[in-house]
Amino acid sequence: MLTVVEQHPRPVIDRRHPGSQGNKHGFEGGSVVVVDGVYHLFTSEMIDDPLWVKMRLGHWSSTDRVNWRREGTLFESSGEFAGMDDRAALWSPMPIFDEVEEVWNLFYVAYRCMPETKGSFCQNFEGKIFRAVSTLPGRQGIAGPYRDVGIILRPMPNQDAWEGLQGTDSFYPFQVGAAWYAFYGSAQTQFTPIPFWGVGLARAASLAGPWRRCSERNPVLMDPKFVENPIVTRFEDGTYGCVSDATFTGRGFKYAQSKEGLNWGVMSLVELREDGWLKASRTPLGLLPRADGLFDMLFTGGSHEGYACVGLVTLRRTSGR
Repeated sequence: MLTVVEQHPRPVIDRRHPGSQGNKHGFEGGSVVVVDGVYHLFTSEMIDDPLWVKMRLGHWSSTDRVNWRREGTLFESSGEFAGMDDRAALWSPMPIFDEVEEVWNLFYVAYRCMPETKGSFCQNFEGKIFRAVSTLPGRQGIAGPYRDVGIILRPMPNQDAWEGLQGTDSFYPFQVGAAWYAFYGSAQTQFTPIPFWGVGLARAASLAGPWRRCSERNPVLMDPKFVENPIVTRFEDGTYGCVSDATFTGRGFKYAQSKEGLNWGVMSLVELREDGWLKASRTPLGLLPRADGLFDMLFTGGSHEGYACVGLVTLRRTSGR
């Protein structure tokens, strides 16, 4: 399990931070990786209206996890809102380094978008997973630029029954032995209220794919109603853990463990304090191991000002669920 050791008292990135100019609504989703002691944050920036439609995928860097500098934009969405453009909204950039090809792979979600219709949530629907690769080889190519090389997962006529109108809402690859697996998410947004918002596993021999749904295992029921944006960490003892969104309104995130990366336990809730600024937490951005055995985790969350900021918490991993 994970317990909170320290919660940073202020957002590390908010609307007043240099680099946030032109970002109307704030940040949600993405992940953080460390290269040669530098932290690299890849995140979804909700830059304008329509909300959740007009988006940028931004890259930020830091040497201490607290002071951040915006490095640039990786991709920007069209913001088209009539359901015609497959890249109307872009979300959840996840950088993974390919040790064989020696390039960074950037997986992200692209949606069609239109106003809600007949009770269905269409603000983001028919999500597809794009794969882009860094044009500069080696780990120092983390900053990009990135070029798209194709769609690796999309809604299908014969997709698993638990998947819904939202299509694929997240994708995070991790290695199990010689194979690659990935958590991918979907939600039955064609219904009101949404009855199920969950995740399944996909498998591939390499990051480039082809990726195939593990239909015999899916959905992965770490939580009976809601799991979104899980990010996986392989610990030094060979076991796996994942952090995930908890709710849309509470303060906290969910955590689950696995001995081998395929069979996952039930998620537990890790609560965060209001701590002056945090009204509702949203997306954990992955566990970052420290030399003292603790973990740092950046997360996005809504402030009392109505802006989605980036926060920081330090965690301890202990035995137990």
